[in-house]
Amino acid sequence: MDEIDHSILIQLQKNARISMTELGKKIVLSTPATNERVKKLEDKEVIKGYRAIIDPEKLNKNITAFILFDTKQGGKFKDFCKEQPIVVECHRLAGQFSYLVKVVTESVKILEEFIDATLSFGEPTTLIKLSSVVDYKPFTNDMVVLDRQRHPE
Repeated sequence: MDEIDHSILIQLQKNARISMTELGKKIVLSTPATNERVKKLEDKEVIKGYRAIIDPEKLNKNITAFILFDTKQGGKFKDFCKEQPIVVECHRLAGQFSYLVKVVTESVKILEEFIDATLSFGEPTTLIKLSSVVDYKPFTNDMVVLDRQRHPE
């Protein structure tokens, strides 16, 4: 990946709905060249998809919790999490805990019911979000520069 690819990624993270013509103007490439670059990034799965970022509170989902699990039933636990509509993320971890699960729901009661349903898999440790200091931070050129300084080619 070169600087142009990194510029494309930065612009698409700012606005994934930008037209290829406008993106090309920002990165100083023709529209066909921009299309080709974006397609290659998609084919390599550097760009995995495009999403709308929804504010859960606007949908009356005011409770966000992070639940750490230590479980010996990884397969069953993964299947369980995939089936739960309030689970928005589930990550396998190394270290003291096996999984980190992010749930978003409208009430503490529903959160409690979810926690109760997980008890057969192991011991949960629940953390409830009060606020977010950094809610989303796009990858930037600064990260690329830092990475190159740490790992020169």
